[in-house]
Amino acid sequence: MGTILDYLDWRGDLTLEQSPFNEVDNLLLAELSFLELTDIVPDVGEGRGVKLHRAVEAYFAQREGEALSMGVLVPDQILTMARKMAEVPRFRDMRLTGFRSILDKELEIQFAALTIDLGDGSLYLSFRGTDDTLVGWKEDFNMTFLPTVPSQKLAVDYVQETVRRSRGKTLRLGGHSKGGNLAVYAAVHCGGAVQKRLAAVYNNDGPGFKESLLDREEYRAVRERIVTIVPQSSVVGMLLEHDDNYHVVKSSQQGLNQHDGFSWEVLGPGFVPAEDRSQEGRVNEEAIRGFFANLDDGQRRLFVDAMFEVLGSTNAQTLTELDNDRFKSLTAMVKTFKELNRESRQVLGEALRTILKASTDNLKEGLEEKGQELRRLWESKKQ
Repeated sequence: MGTILDYLDWRGDLTLEQSPFNEVDNLLLAELSFLELTDIVPDVGEGRGVKLHRAVEAYFAQREGEALSMGVLVPDQILTMARKMAEVPRFRDMRLTGFRSILDKELEIQFAALTIDLGDGSLYLSFRGTDDTLVGWKEDFNMTFLPTVPSQKLAVDYVQETVRRSRGKTLRLGGHSKGGNLAVYAAVHCGGAVQKRLAAVYNNDGPGFKESLLDREEYRAVRERIVTIVPQSSVVGMLLEHDDNYHVVKSSQQGLNQHDGFSWEVLGPGFVPAEDRSQEGRVNEEAIRGFFANLDDGQRRLFVDAMFEVLGSTNAQTLTELDNDRFKSLTAMVKTFKELNRESRQVLGEALRTILKASTDNLKEGLEEKGQELRRLWESKKQ
C-alpha cells in the first residue's frame, strides 16, 4: 500500500474539480503547518497571501546550504511532502495566508496555524501539532490537569479572526496530534455563526480533553462534522476524554510509531480502513489511563512539573538538543532527579514503571499475535 507521499504521485494531477477534497488531502494540509513560514506567509489580515509553490520555494531558499531536519519526532518527510505539493496541480496554486506562530516558554505556549485557500470557495485552517520544542511538550502534558491550555484559546481566536476576513467561504479545520485537538476545541467554542460555515473538522490522531465536551450543546452542534482518524495502535488519540466516534486506519508501523501520519496506508482517495484498534493499542491506553486515574489534578501537575524540571536541567530547548548530547543530558537529568523532593521522585518513578510495563505487555502481545499468525499460516498449508 502507499502513503500520502505516494498519493501525491498517483493523484496530484487531479484538481479538486476532477476529484473532490478528501481525508488524505486533509492530512497533507494538516502536516503543512509544521513548516516555519514566518516572513513568507503573512498573518491574518496582513496580506493577500502566497501561492503554495511560491511559499515552498521561499522556505527552502531561506535554508539553502543547511542540513534540514524537522526534529526528533516530527517527520522529515514533511520536507519531501512540501516539495511534491509545490509541483502538482492539485496543490501548487492553493493560496497560503494567515500564518501565525507563537512560542512562549514562560507562558508555556507552542502554537502555530496556517490558512489554505483551496480555490473552490473553501478554506482549510491547519493547526500545527507538537513540534520539537520542550515548551510544546510541556503544554501537551499540561492538558492532563488544566481544563484549557493557552493554545486552545488561541485556536478559537484564530478561527474567529479568519472568519471575519473570509467573505462567507466554507471552512474546514484540521490538524495532526495536538493540532487535531485544537481544531476540535476551536470548532466547539467558535460560536454558532461560525459553526454554520463549518464543512468538516479533521482530528488526525489528536488527544482528547481534560473535561469532556460530549455533553455540551456546542459539541453536539458539530459532532457529525468531526472526522476523527486514528491508526490501529493509537495511543495519543485515545488519551483523556474523547468521543468514541472515530475511523481506524491501517499503518505500516508498530506501536507508538503509528502516530506518524506518513505511515498511514493510502489507497485511491482514502486511507485503508482497519477493522478495529489493535490489542497493543488497547494495552497502552489501559496502562496510561490507569496511571493518570490514580492521580488527582495536583499530583498530575506535580508529575508534569517534576518531569520538565528534570528535562530543563539540561538547558536544552528542543528534543534535538537533548538527543545531540545524550551523555551530558542524562548526567544532568539524573542529578536533578536525585534533588527532587520525595513525592516528586515517587510520582516520576511510578510513571517510568508504567511505561516499562506497557512496553513489556506490548512485546508480549506482539509475540502472541505473531504466533497466532504463524499457526494460522501453518494450518492453512496443512489443508
